[in-house]
Amino acid sequence: MKVDTGGVSNLGSPVNGLPHIPTEIIGGAKVAALTRRETARHMVDAALKARGREVPATVCSSVNGQVISELYTKANRREIAEQLARVFIVSVDGQPLVFASKLLGGGGVRERCATTDLFHDVAEIAVEKGLTFYMLGASAEENKLAVDNAKRQHPGLSIIGSRDGYFSSAAEEQAVVDELNRLKPDFVWVSMGFPQELEFCNRWCAVLTNVGVMKTSGGLFNFLSGTRSRAPGWMQAAGLEWAYRLYLEPRRLFVRYAASNIVATWLLLTKTERYSSRQSA
Repeated sequence: MKVDTGGVSNLGSPVNGLPHIPTEIIGGAKVAALTRRETARHMVDAALKARGREVPATVCSSVNGQVISELYTKANRREIAEQLARVFIVSVDGQPLVFASKLLGGGGVRERCATTDLFHDVAEIAVEKGLTFYMLGASAEENKLAVDNAKRQHPGLSIIGSRDGYFSSAAEEQAVVDELNRLKPDFVWVSMGFPQELEFCNRWCAVLTNVGVMKTSGGLFNFLSGTRSRAPGWMQAAGLEWAYRLYLEPRRLFVRYAASNIVATWLLLTKTERYSSRQSA
């Protein structure tokens, strides 16, 4: 059984003249059956095609075990599902979901597409093609560190604007939207926490006709800034990055992971489908 989206579903369908995206049902969620590099290419293509056309910004997002669990346990789960159903590409940002695809699903999800890695894939192509970034989210201090480090890691990367992700009023949020339309970035990386960042993207994408792609980014800025470290490679490959984060922040994350991991595991085992639209392509 799929997550009830109330009949709203854009995922995998052409948006702004873009091609269909192959999909698969993992843990009840409809996700993109793409590699990280394929995802980066689709995002770049979307940004390039949007230039000068004044079409709504294309929204991309991602899911992990915690998000999947929230789709079945949160009081506003229907609203969350509807928000995700409006997205062009929903990437898999969790190794257990990759395992579920390979063992129980159609095998279309061949690797994890963590936003923290995807950012660098897109940045490399952005430097080559002259695409521009806007960094929206986190605190002002952490945002600046993230921007500085991104420029250092990718010489020539054009980050034409940035600001923290905290708005004191609707007028301030509107001012940010106006600035985005004025600056016309090809990519806006939005890091406000889930589901707030997705709600922001969907709330404004139709207005942001001078923006190419908006990507929800979770904790991306924390890692770019260097204030938070990633798990060792072997833990990421084994699907144990959550354990590393729990080790670093046990008080904040223990209750969350204790609940979400159990629910997510059950969903991956019972609501992953054998079919992948990639297989029929």
